[in-house]
Amino acid sequence: MLTPSTISGRHVRLEPLSLDHVDGLAAAGRGERGSFGYTWVPDGLEDTETYVRSALRQARSVPFAVRRLADDTIVGSTRFLDLEVFETPTPWPPGVAVGSEPSDDRPPSVAEIGSTWYSAGAQRSAVNTETKLLLLTHAFEVWRVLRVTLKTDARNAASRAAIERIGGRFEGVRRAHTMATDGTVRDSAYYSIVAAEWTGVRDQLVARLGAYAR
Repeated sequence: MLTPSTISGRHVRLEPLSLDHVDGLAAAGRGERGSFGYTWVPDGLEDTETYVRSALRQARSVPFAVRRLADDTIVGSTRFLDLEVFETPTPWPPGVAVGSEPSDDRPPSVAEIGSTWYSAGAQRSAVNTETKLLLLTHAFEVWRVLRVTLKTDARNAASRAAIERIGGRFEGVRRAHTMATDGTVRDSAYYSIVAAEWTGVRDQLVARLGAYAR
């Protein structure tokens, strides 16, 4: 298993998700919920505890609570998921079965970033930009992954635009992929960033963060 670790930046700190975050996440989910139509955002303390317990049970994932440092407030959640190790030469040891579960000694070959949501007041701010920068930096520079996947409900125009702004390349739509939060069967729009693109994506994200400081 991968040991969860705190990842800190200038604007946010990504803290390994735990039941200690239930109150903060419940508070983040209150208020205006109009932007939560395509994502499971917990509503109330009981639902938030269920959400956290579910996230902690999910295999091959590393969930985080997102803390905004300016006011020391939990403003949402995000996670790595679908982490897999491929059998390949160094830096991954040979003999590891394709798709095996990663660990500290066998970091993931590929990762997905998803299940991301923020309180209404944290949206369209430096929070998401730095969160994605921290996660991508960890994936590409610590784990040395080959690719990072990002996907969303194909109907979610705002999420798709946000993925494209951070440098995700559109791959296509997987039809009738999974159940949506509204109970319908959803199509999923897939995006990716591969290792060869990371330097350019990183520079763009750093520039975007700099613009928030001006």
